[in-house]
Amino acid sequence: MNTPTDSSSVDPQPVVPPQLQTFMALDFGLKRTGFAVGNRILRTAQPQGTIAAEGKARFEKVAQQLKTWQPDALVVGVPFHPDGAAHDNTVRARKFARQLHGRFNLPVFEVDERYTTTEAHSMGAVDADAAAACIILEQFLRSLP
Repeated sequence: MNTPTDSSSVDPQPVVPPQLQTFMALDFGLKRTGFAVGNRILRTAQPQGTIAAEGKARFEKVAQQLKTWQPDALVVGVPFHPDGAAHDNTVRARKFARQLHGRFNLPVFEVDERYTTTEAHSMGAVDADAAAACIILEQFLRSLP
């Protein structure tokens, strides 16, 4: 798992091996987790929906999506306060990222997701969680060399 060294932010330049081509991003929430898929070649992502589940049920639904999309790696949005400080949901999202890595044995990369839900709402997204996951994934894809 790509683990940042500074607890108040995520690594802006993750080292992503070139063989990783397809990605699924997750915008973690306590009750809903939006997801999107995309690829390195086109550097685009498409929102795919929202997983409305908690706990073990969430991981079962993630497993279904992984079977469907078969990504090479996962990207998890990690929220921060506007000043970059961590908060309770920062800790929860990072725990979720670690759990994904442990359960599914896929590389997991963290992306600073500040303002992605706000941006999704401002774009008029019907499913703001999936749209936020799409924004998270496109930010990640644009950061790759």
